[in-house]
Amino acid sequence: MIFIDTNVLVYAANPRAPFHESSRRYIEMRRRDALPWYLSWPVCYEFLRLCTHPRIFPKPWTVAAGWNFLAALLESASAHMLLSTVRHEEILAEVISEIPHLQGNILHDVHTAVLMREHGIRSICTHDLGFHRFPFITVIDSTR
Repeated sequence: MIFIDTNVLVYAANPRAPFHESSRRYIEMRRRDALPWYLSWPVCYEFLRLCTHPRIFPKPWTVAAGWNFLAALLESASAHMLLSTVRHEEILAEVISEIPHLQGNILHDVHTAVLMREHGIRSICTHDLGFHRFPFITVIDSTR
């Protein structure tokens, strides 16, 4: 079980991105594999924000094109969406207690980390070094 972070989706979708080929291959492998992999709605919205942004994509996509990309991924039988459970507040309090100096932009990643912990998912595919600060997560970089 592995969670796929926004940056891997962006690299896979943008042919001009530095890690496009390796990220695209990784996403395709996951789509065909029977092993479960996960996204979250915040990651999907972040992807939509980035793929429609002219500073990120040289030719920004429409939101419909971005959604079509995500919808095709979500059609995979092995794709699943992580949602908060009744334990979310408890897990968030644990993470804040264990890693007390969280602030600013990292809080988006905290949400992802809490969702992962809540569902027992220990691995994330990302190029974001910030996830190394969560001792309960193993970071897998699709760009290597």
